[in-house]
Amino acid sequence: MSSDNEFASLSGDFAGYNNCLIGVGSIVRRDLVYRVLVNFPNRDTWSSLSSNYFFLKKMLTEKYGDPDPLNSMEEFKSDPQPQDDSSKLYQVKFDNCIYMTTYNTEKGIIQLSIAHIGVTQCFVFLSYFDKINTDIAKEKASDDL
Repeated sequence: MSSDNEFASLSGDFAGYNNCLIGVGSIVRRDLVYRVLVNFPNRDTWSSLSSNYFFLKKMLTEKYGDPDPLNSMEEFKSDPQPQDDSSKLYQVKFDNCIYMTTYNTEKGIIQLSIAHIGVTQCFVFLSYFDKINTDIAKEKASDDL
């Protein structure tokens, strides 16, 4: 069984940050890139993690305009709300933190979020979804069903 979808991983600098992991999703037979994902460097404090998030959000807002309010959220789900840096980072590690900003553009969707892998890696995550090529990738996936 073969797949027309391929995902390449690269590492390098992105938006002024060193050592980012960059993923590129493509449809091989059509030579189309339909998404790009960026894992920014891991951060071990809430202050550095949120600083990265808000800096990138500011840059994206300057470039693409205001985010989509219906698909954006910045909150901790815990009660009581965490007050200090280590408590906030703990909430990230255990899925009690939703920081996500979405931009809808003519060419696709851009989503910025705070993410984690397990309890050791917390980072800012950026996703670009090309509108036309994502639709083609969905169509190809649908054809496989």
